[in-house]
Amino acid sequence: MPQFAPARRARLPALRALQTRSGRLGYILSGHGPARIVLFSGAGMSLQGWEPLYPGLERMGRVLGWNRFGLPGSERPRGRQTGSAVLASLGELLAATDFAPPYVLVAHSLGGLFANLYARLHPGQVAGVLLIEATHPGDRAVLKKHETQIERALSKMLALPNAFFRPNLHSELAGADETVREIEAAGPFPQVPLRVITGGVTPRAWMMSPAAVGARRANQQELARLSPLGEQVIAQKSGHFPQLTQPGLVLDVLSGLLCEAGAPA
Repeated sequence: MPQFAPARRARLPALRALQTRSGRLGYILSGHGPARIVLFSGAGMSLQGWEPLYPGLERMGRVLGWNRFGLPGSERPRGRQTGSAVLASLGELLAATDFAPPYVLVAHSLGGLFANLYARLHPGQVAGVLLIEATHPGDRAVLKKHETQIERALSKMLALPNAFFRPNLHSELAGADETVREIEAAGPFPQVPLRVITGGVTPRAWMMSPAAVGARRANQQELARLSPLGEQVIAQKSGHFPQLTQPGLVLDVLSGLLCEAGAPA
């Protein structure tokens, strides 16, 4: 039985607001302990996508999550949301909340590109990284080609009208190529503990072709090789959202990562 098998589905902490130079950001901040955990949601995914990890996540350390521009509680994006634009707003949030490093970055899907860039730009601030079904720089062509299918899948998964997440999804996918160029121009990925959780359930054919599935799985293995301290974990019962379908597994992996990073849960 997983150490962190959720006993109940808890509510997220109350959403707060910060006025940044680029607009209002909604964020949550809670938890106790030595670890400082920063959540990077996927494109179109609000903070609700992390809810199954609570309250276990809060017992591991201080946790900061935010709804990027175009998601509930935050203003609409002003142009494409490239990696540098996203990280600039995150920097303001970290400073305003006095959320000091070192950080353990926890990123899902497209949020993996932003966490990848952050780790390269600020290696001294990063103690460890957990990538959950994270986007590899080579995945961006598939993402842009299947934007409509991704939108449909999110609408079904979140049980929300597309209007709730379309601005965020479109602006971040539109900036994906530039974000990848920023990653390529940044320094190397730091030699920190790294875990890559990959869903073991094959996506349906309407979502992704067999060739794309094979390429993406190879890219997941490559993500785990970014650090000599990297390991891949297969979430056998999950597709693209292990934090929703196997939250106990995600918490267990994060707990081990925190111990290796020197901030035991």
